[in-house]
Amino acid sequence: MKAIIQDRYGSPDVLQLREVDKPVAADNEVLVRIHAAGVNARDWHVMRGDPYLARLTLGFGRPKVKIRGTDFAGRVEAVGRDVKRFRPGDEVYGEIDGAFAEYVCVPDDVVEPKPANLTFEQAAAVPLAGNTALMGLRDVGRVQPGQQVLINGASGGVGTFAVQIAKSFGADVTGVCSTGNVDLVRSIGGDHVIDYTREDFTHNGRRYDVVLDLVGNRSLTEFRRALTPAGTLILSGGGVSEGGSLIGPVGLIIRGQMLSRFVRHRLLVLTAKPSKVNLATLRELVESGKVTPVIDRTYPLSKAPEAIRYLEVEHARAKVVIIV
Repeated sequence: MKAIIQDRYGSPDVLQLREVDKPVAADNEVLVRIHAAGVNARDWHVMRGDPYLARLTLGFGRPKVKIRGTDFAGRVEAVGRDVKRFRPGDEVYGEIDGAFAEYVCVPDDVVEPKPANLTFEQAAAVPLAGNTALMGLRDVGRVQPGQQVLINGASGGVGTFAVQIAKSFGADVTGVCSTGNVDLVRSIGGDHVIDYTREDFTHNGRRYDVVLDLVGNRSLTEFRRALTPAGTLILSGGGVSEGGSLIGPVGLIIRGQMLSRFVRHRLLVLTAKPSKVNLATLRELVESGKVTPVIDRTYPLSKAPEAIRYLEVEHARAKVVIIV
């Protein structure tokens, strides 16, 4: 099969389309013929081994997992003998390392039937970004109807899902984005949109019950200025600007955890993990019309390096998807 392989850290030039062995499903796995794969910021961070601290888990000298990609949507080709939920031909989606390929083997507990009203391309945009937004707002932020919620980085992959999910919870949602994305954020349900080139949400006098940060471009003092007295700040580790290429957002996260012991504000860290339960919840939100994935561009598998370069350098609106 064809797959996008990475042997060393570096620019998109280190990614190569190669022929590799087709995987075989273990007893608890399904073999999926991938039709589309979502591109995430995680892909370029892993590609570059950035921040360097992450190489302790990704692989110190080179990546442990050589096939890039995480989000996928496709059809079941074969199932392991212990798998009872799926049969060949079923349309599925999920999140697993190695999705920039023609086939992938996925444990039964991290794959779900794809939303019936989505194409494979749309479905591939959902898993990682949608799950991150869902866990951040529901599990960490505990967003309630009527609350004031601010999404910093509202036009990105996670941000576009966060705006819609917060709205589905009954919140009054403010999205922060650049000038060119104001209309996009408004079109997906943002009640208020702040153009960060013209207005600083940490100095405009408004206060929010929940702030979900997907950028990492503010200090804790600035974030706390935007919170109500008992407000919640959710740090996602979505940006590296605060800590640079050495530690990325880890410094900000550690300081937030330490400070949270001494202040009334809830300063929390979002750690998203793949979950078939959350995939089922996202499917329900999509099929009910409450959430719709937004796709900026699509690329063929052979152009995966260009897709990652576009996401990293051009700051894509919403999601970029690879057609396999």
